[in-house]
Order: sequence, then C-alpha cells, then structure tokens
Amino acid sequence: MDYIFIEALRVDARVGIYSRERVAAQTVELDLSFGLPEKAASHDSIVDTIDYAKVIERINAELAQRHFNLIETLAEFVVSLLCDEFAASWVKVRAAKLGVTKGVRRVGVCLERDNPQK
Repeated sequence: MDYIFIEALRVDARVGIYSRERVAAQTVELDLSFGLPEKAASHDSIVDTIDYAKVIERINAELAQRHFNLIETLAEFVVSLLCDEFAASWVKVRAAKLGVTKGVRRVGVCLERDNPQK
C-alpha cells in the first residue's frame, strides 16, 4: 500500500467548547497519512499523485475560517477534505490540541477511514 504522510503539521485553529477556546485560535498538531493512486510511484509526474503542498495549503485555509466544538469533528473534516477534494483512497488523521491540561503534552484523536467513493 502506497501512501503520503505529513507529520507534526501545526495549524492555528479555533476548536473547543470553553469560552477561552472560542476567543482565539490555538495550535493543533496534525499527523496525516493518505493513500495514493497506484500509478503515482511509477510515473514521476505530479498529476499522478496527491500534491502534499496543496493539501497543507487547503487545510490551513479551511481551519483558519471555521470553529469546531470538538477535536473529533475537526479531524473528521480533514478526513472528508482529503477524500472528497484529493480523492485519497483511505485516510488516517491524528489531531491533537497542545498543552490544554497541566502535565499533558497533547490530547487528541485518531481517525482512519476508507474513501467510500473509491
């Protein structure tokens, strides 16, 4: 199985149910893995793969414009973006809020989905 991974992508996002989380964006860390078309590795052409720079650009743009109550919903949004806009065959997203609780480095979720359209 061929896939692209993006590790420790830090984005500013508004996520949370508490008033302090609704006022300002906080850093969310994303680890992404997503399936590639089979021809990507054999053709040496960007048109046959998923452009990870565009993935990063789209995630940053979308998360800057939205508010999510739950980190789970944010992660599901990213999964859907990768499946719907980039036609990834499957997606794994790990999303974490950093330093939200004393003594804890990060708190988050991990979602893995097959693309139902593939």
